[in-house]
Amino acid sequence: MNTARALTRRSFLMGAAAIAPLTILLAGCSAEDDATFSGGTASAQNSTPSASSDNASARGNVLVAYYSAQGHTEAVAQTIANELGAYTFEITPTEPYSDDDLNWTDGNSRVTREHEDESLRDVGLTQVAPDGWEGYDTVLVGYPIWWGIAAWPIDNFISGNDWEGKTVIPFCTSTSSGLGQSGDLLAEAAGSGDWREGRRFSSSARESEVRDWVSGLGLA
Repeated sequence: MNTARALTRRSFLMGAAAIAPLTILLAGCSAEDDATFSGGTASAQNSTPSASSDNASARGNVLVAYYSAQGHTEAVAQTIANELGAYTFEITPTEPYSDDDLNWTDGNSRVTREHEDESLRDVGLTQVAPDGWEGYDTVLVGYPIWWGIAAWPIDNFISGNDWEGKTVIPFCTSTSSGLGQSGDLLAEAAGSGDWREGRRFSSSARESEVRDWVSGLGLA
């Protein structure tokens, strides 16, 4: 293994072990350990409400969209949705990633090959546009961090939807890597929308930490 490849793989471990008037919040870098989370479940494809019924009617224009490779980003996304009474939408690859696919230590694994060859990152999705997309004022988009950027399975969701008039706020999970330029790069790919500063959560983040962040967003 040459030095450059060793460094890039180490970077992936640091990031992946851990990623509007609709308002869009980018939810999601993936964390390594979501054992401290206990978010509820929600339909991935049909923008299903998740949360306490008291908030649901008032938050019908809020969507939490997320891609989760190993369930960590999903845990954070569900906590956010529960706090806001928001709808959730899981960004799902047509060909889901297996554990072997996500093995960054294997030079021939899917994720490593995609990292080394950007032409392989065009990941098909089972559904690009959430049901009722036009009606959402606020969207939170979540993703794990892979090699310092947003996990590329989210790319076609970003480029395949119209963000005009929406407010966007990203959040991600990782072991040690920060949000970095992931939000800025996604905003550039979207081409429109009011993209706000996002938040990175560590793999050891607790529900209370996520709730505190949500309470400070001014969406209550």
